[in-house]
Amino acid sequence: MAANSEITDLKELQKTLSYKFKNEAILAQALTHKSYANEKKGIIKDNERLEFLGDAVLDLSISHLIMERFPDLSEGDMSKLRASLVNENYLAVMAEEFELNQYLLLGRGEELSGGRNKPSILADSFEAVIAAIYLDGGFDAAFKTVSRHFIDLLSKTDLYGDYKTRLQELTQERLKCMPSYTLKSTSGPDHARVFEVELHIEGKLYGDGKGKTKKEAEQKAAKEALENIAKHGS
Repeated sequence: MAANSEITDLKELQKTLSYKFKNEAILAQALTHKSYANEKKGIIKDNERLEFLGDAVLDLSISHLIMERFPDLSEGDMSKLRASLVNENYLAVMAEEFELNQYLLLGRGEELSGGRNKPSILADSFEAVIAAIYLDGGFDAAFKTVSRHFIDLLSKTDLYGDYKTRLQELTQERLKCMPSYTLKSTSGPDHARVFEVELHIEGKLYGDGKGKTKKEAEQKAAKEALENIAKHGS
């Protein structure tokens, strides 16, 4: 199959990625959606196989970062944290930060239906680009790219993270709105109060949390919301 020659200038993208490809053709493939490849009737390759590989490279990279950042976290908690980071919504945000949507090659139908801004397509393209870096420069190169853009999230966290901040960043990026916290109830004696908070996003209940303070309850509600988004999407 021929290399994808439709994307003529990838220099700016490589600057954004902080990685210079030895073989630009594999980066071009990472940006080629199957709808475009189908229109070309198999002349060029799409990014689906790269997306498959990139998913594994991301999982390993994020797992390594979590192991380093949280040496006392249990296996179950590490898995939950990784799932909250390696999911369609967060990866789509990362793709937007790299401005991958400007470089995507889409079929006419996908273009007309807004595919350039679909979270699923953006997330897949991000994974494909990570795979392209891995194939072009090895794991160290891919790990550096992942670390550069995920380490800030992890460095801000306490255990799983500052859930409220992470949720706010996610909802602002994806939905252009803010989560809403509502005090549902207060119970218990004065010396042992229990606060229960509900969290809504665009009117929909996403999380519920209880704590000894409103702040603790809000963090737990935000944590539950992030887990729900990781499982089901926004």
